[in-house]
Amino acid sequence: MMESVGVYGFCGCKAKNKMKCDSKWEMNAAETAPTSAYSSPARSLGDTGITPLSPSHVVNDADSNVSDQQTFLVVVAIDFGTTSSGYAYSFTKEPECIHVMRRWEGGDPGVSNQKTPTTILLTPERKFHSFGYAARDFYHDLDPSEAKQWLYLEKFKMKLHTTGDLTMETDLTAANGKKVKALEIFAYALQYFKEQALKELSDQVGSDLENSDVRWVITVPAIWKQPAKQFMRQAAYQAGLASPENSEQLIIALEPEAASIYCRKLRLHQMIELSGKAVVNGYSASDTVGAGFAQGDKYVVVDSGGGTVDLTVHQIRLPEGHLKELYKATGGPYGSLGVDYEFEKLLCKIFGEDFIEQFKIKRPAAWVDLMIAFESRKRAAAPDRTNPLNITLPFSFIDYYKKFRGHSVEHALRKSNVDFVKWSSQGMLRMSPDAMNALFKPTIDSIVEHLRDLFQKPEVATVKFLFLVGGFAEAPLLQQAVQANFGDKCRIIIPQDVGLTILKGAVLFGLDPAVIKVRRSPLTYGVGVLNRYVEGKHPPEKLLVKDGTRWCTDVFDKFISADQSVALGELVKRSYTPAKPSQLVIVINIYSSEHDDVSFITEPGVKKCGTLRLDLTGTSGTAVPARREIQTLMQFGDTEIKATAVDIATSKSVKVGIDFLNY
Repeated sequence: MMESVGVYGFCGCKAKNKMKCDSKWEMNAAETAPTSAYSSPARSLGDTGITPLSPSHVVNDADSNVSDQQTFLVVVAIDFGTTSSGYAYSFTKEPECIHVMRRWEGGDPGVSNQKTPTTILLTPERKFHSFGYAARDFYHDLDPSEAKQWLYLEKFKMKLHTTGDLTMETDLTAANGKKVKALEIFAYALQYFKEQALKELSDQVGSDLENSDVRWVITVPAIWKQPAKQFMRQAAYQAGLASPENSEQLIIALEPEAASIYCRKLRLHQMIELSGKAVVNGYSASDTVGAGFAQGDKYVVVDSGGGTVDLTVHQIRLPEGHLKELYKATGGPYGSLGVDYEFEKLLCKIFGEDFIEQFKIKRPAAWVDLMIAFESRKRAAAPDRTNPLNITLPFSFIDYYKKFRGHSVEHALRKSNVDFVKWSSQGMLRMSPDAMNALFKPTIDSIVEHLRDLFQKPEVATVKFLFLVGGFAEAPLLQQAVQANFGDKCRIIIPQDVGLTILKGAVLFGLDPAVIKVRRSPLTYGVGVLNRYVEGKHPPEKLLVKDGTRWCTDVFDKFISADQSVALGELVKRSYTPAKPSQLVIVINIYSSEHDDVSFITEPGVKKCGTLRLDLTGTSGTAVPARREIQTLMQFGDTEIKATAVDIATSKSVKVGIDFLNY
């Protein structure tokens, strides 16, 4: 692949923030040497370059970039969860009125079915068949030999978090062990929600609603790496929610941010305070938490879902109630799935890992049944529970175990040294409350540990409220642990419709994306440059001599640092000029890193994530000044980052979204 490499500079200074450095720069034309993704400027240095007209600077165009030209009739938010999903909407003329989707067919005992399980079923020909309860029930009713041909997937969202090198080609594994493209599955799921929502909305307004009337919002965990967030946008394009040409129609919202937006609007009768105080700070039930917020109050949102736990710290700015992010989102894979994994480990201990692995492959539908039975008992776990919890074992589990081992399930339980689990004559596993609580312990301990680390940070020291949201926040064991460990530090509050908090907040965010005014950059961004070589300062292996000039190659020039505060719409702006007027292709490569102290683009963890290629061929007829100005802009502060290069003389410009999947 023929590739161009970035920006070259004569800068020898070590200014921490290059925005302050008034240095000379040079950039090459399209080169001829093929290079790798981690392309080194040295290998393909062209003869011509460009230098700056001005020092780098930040332009706070905070609001000019935010107001969207487009107007939509309705905002629809999709909460694509690890274990359950749903959508909600609001007509832009009635922003106070948020409708949560119609109740689903199906549902489990003890589980409110306002949302549907994130399960998808494809036919043996790999065509979409059904989603949610419908997928699960159909799969369950298939004959075991037939079920093996069908592709059933559940809890697949976590794959985006755990895959280090996520690409458009990443695979998921169905229950029958067959592989299928992740992008296809996510697109099918989003397409399903699109169709359901448009159908419901058309029924509401009494006429067909077009997709172009809808602004879509999809929620993702804040701790997801950038490739996963971009992957979700690509899947949405494939599902027809929006298109790259009309990208503003789709907003990617961060789950804890959405929850935070909703929480600050809560009225007191809509929440439960764990410390049990009836009146909070002397405010009546009709007041919002916002009324309990003073200017500058800080709060933590703990979003605990099926797959991940996300922590964000916000500060409220009155009177508008705008939010400022004080500390970059943290968290980890500590969702309620961790409890399921512990249950699976317990089954392996009793019945043997070899049997459990075989059973999952040979009787996939029965394994799903067993986990559904566990789910409803899991929800009955509580700190003060004294009576045991019974989990029904599917008949095919008992039958297959006897064939596999030659003895009964009851015998296995007697032989195992697991004291807290017994066999009941009704064909059930009988777990003591202690045994159930032990399954929760590793996950809850991780959450508490993470929160403890967070509270050590100076930015978090004066937090007044902690909002516990997400599906896992319904678990009394988690509520008790958070209250016991942090109840003395701040007030711990749970919204009453805790499982729908993110969904409703995401609708509010779609109605007013500018509500979060200041974010923390999750990564350090910069460009690959070539600086004048300084003896004794630059490593000898980076020396390149070209036309008698000594260069230091591969320098990472920083635009913005990880965890740096960035205002919504904040632009970092730089002006360059080609050293030779005949230079007609200008290329800037953008790099990112999780680390703050990056010096070279060749360092571990530095990834190329964008290329600005400004092709000025065909503009020779335009009157061009001797020093042609090329302006480069990077816009931060949104959930996604955009970069632009503009040739001032001709107004020719090129835009690029930062791309983490295709490099």
